[in-house]
Amino acid sequence: MLETLINAFKIKDIRKKLLFTFGMIIIIRFGSQLPAPGVNREYFSQWFAQQSNDAFNFFSAFTGGSFERMSVFALSITPYITSSIIIHLLTIAIPALEEMQKDGEDGRKKIAAITRYVTVGLALLESTAMAVGFGNSGMIPDMNFLKGLTVVVTFTAGSAFLMWLGERITENGVGNGISIVLMVNILSSIPSSITGLFGMFVSGKTIARGALAALVILAVILLTVVLVIVLNDAERKIPVQYAKKMQGRKMIGGQSTFIPLKVNTAGVIPVIFASSLMSIPQIVISFSGAQPSGIAGTLIGMLSQNNWFNFSRPVYSVGLILYIALIIFFAYFYTSITFNPIEVADNMKKQGGFIPGIRPGRPTTDYLNKVLGYLIFIGAVGLIIVVLIPIFFNGVFGAQVSFGGTSIIIVVGVILETLKQIESQMLVRNYRGFLTD
Repeated sequence: MLETLINAFKIKDIRKKLLFTFGMIIIIRFGSQLPAPGVNREYFSQWFAQQSNDAFNFFSAFTGGSFERMSVFALSITPYITSSIIIHLLTIAIPALEEMQKDGEDGRKKIAAITRYVTVGLALLESTAMAVGFGNSGMIPDMNFLKGLTVVVTFTAGSAFLMWLGERITENGVGNGISIVLMVNILSSIPSSITGLFGMFVSGKTIARGALAALVILAVILLTVVLVIVLNDAERKIPVQYAKKMQGRKMIGGQSTFIPLKVNTAGVIPVIFASSLMSIPQIVISFSGAQPSGIAGTLIGMLSQNNWFNFSRPVYSVGLILYIALIIFFAYFYTSITFNPIEVADNMKKQGGFIPGIRPGRPTTDYLNKVLGYLIFIGAVGLIIVVLIPIFFNGVFGAQVSFGGTSIIIVVGVILETLKQIESQMLVRNYRGFLTD
């Protein structure tokens, strides 16, 4: 990775893109520290510190602490992520959006424009809910319409500006801009979490116990990263053979290729969907100020990841079963809307391609569905293992960290994809130089 970056900096065009990306990252981190006007940050920090809800920690990690600090980027790019997911799902239900998606570059531009509008709408809705919900409670001193409007405009504009920065990174920098913004936000919270782990398990202990604890922490982090890398790169290659045919006076075809099917076909989406769905009741109750008790309190406690693997309260770990089931469900669901075996089989048949030993048409579709079913399950199990490692250590040892398996999957995935893009740009430039010479 370091060698790739060093070689990239030697190339003028790629160096400019890298420096542009770093410049945008500096702006993003500066905005994350810039306080929103009219907001009592101390009030919200105290309120946030009192929340034992892991959903808010998850949201804080995704916003790089901007939400906790109530900066101008408090909403970060979460409205854009939600908007992208909504539009992606609606392409199945709305034929017009599905046609746009298939309509080449022009269709993708239209969908991107719709996603931007929905992002601004969601940001406006979320900022209004925050201003109304927290404004009268003390977040906005001497709350009135003008002050509330100022906060709403600030948060909405901050989220829209971050979205714009992400798009500029995609166009003029390296990697996917939105993914890089999210990665930078997550990375910004890791040093404080590592410091917290050091203070809890290493500082003040004997040399032997402290060294052992440090080694265990390092081993767990490295193991999680390695698992994520394996999960991200693992794929099943389905061999495809194309029959020879006459075109004019030439015989074409006959080459062999393959269909790459990733083991983790849905990426981190199933974990985000499952975590978001389980956090909704917790967030609603936290905002309402209600304190559920009895059966209701137990059910809410089951939804919190902070209570899982806690042997003093084993009943709460029942929520873990629901979490695992949701991850598996969303892995199959998301893959079913992003990969169509029928369409792949039809395209292969039209181009004279076939899988060795499998007849074209329906048998090919059935074969792809069978292989895909195995891969989705293996990928979902891999995701579950990765996300449960930090949750296990949190429940058993009380290792409170703001980043978890979800964050590590995102960070490692973005880094790997960005490096691949840099390498491909370097390769293209080398080919161009060879052809020019």
